[in-house]
Amino acid sequence: MFENSDAFSGMSSDDIEASRSFYEGVLGLVVKDEGMGGLISVRLPKGGAVLIYPKEDHQPATFTILNFPVDDIDAVVDELAAKGVTMDRYEGMDQDEKGILRGKAAGEGPDIAWFKDPAGNILSVLSS
Repeated sequence: MFENSDAFSGMSSDDIEASRSFYEGVLGLVVKDEGMGGLISVRLPKGGAVLIYPKEDHQPATFTILNFPVDDIDAVVDELAAKGVTMDRYEGMDQDEKGILRGKAAGEGPDIAWFKDPAGNILSVLSS
């Protein structure tokens, strides 16, 4: 039914300009104005997009809403830190000094680190 659909994801932000600046300037993604009351779309590296819409009573998601698989998680976490991004730490998770949960070495999934966008939405970078 939807195999040929150009599906996309969406999320809200309480500050569209801060979101634009973060996704474009910090993460290096292409951001496009969609009009319609301040909507923007963030183009994902291998296709697809995420629509970000303004919402005054925005509440950040309490779960990871966008994941970025990368070849070298350490290098990406270092680059994010150099741009002022702080990795989130979660109680009960054995994260290292960089904030990376080393699941790959333990055979328990990929290495992963979480961080937030300016609206407080949770994103992750993980080893591919």
